[in-house]
Amino acid sequence: MATSRRVARVAELIKREVSQMLLSGIKDDRVGAGMVSVTDVEVAGDLQHAKIFVSIYGTDAAKAETMAGLKSATGFVRSELGQRIRLRRTPEVVFLRDDSLERGDKVLSLLNRLSEERRSTADDEDETGAEE
Repeated sequence: MATSRRVARVAELIKREVSQMLLSGIKDDRVGAGMVSVTDVEVAGDLQHAKIFVSIYGTDAAKAETMAGLKSATGFVRSELGQRIRLRRTPEVVFLRDDSLERGDKVLSLLNRLSEERRSTADDEDETGAEE
């Protein structure tokens, strides 16, 4: 079993290399359908499995198409990782969609809307209080 520092270092290497592959290495047109970025990589303690979390921007159809392209490219990604990162065994790769950025944007917009409503309510109360 690898140390936690080594696991973190391998995860960071995988994140960097897969990000590079998304920019120039994967030729599948489906992967280019939406903007894709690697948000996180979780590597198992034995370095045998890697979960690659990706954030995809675009329509739901583009997101589904991009995920299908990534799933079909897992063999290529794993073989490229094996060449780029020298490990005894290259980890099995799984792509998972990360919607946390979208959820964060949604929460921020809700908070902003709530703040605006509070401001407008306070302004209305100030105007009605001044008239009386």
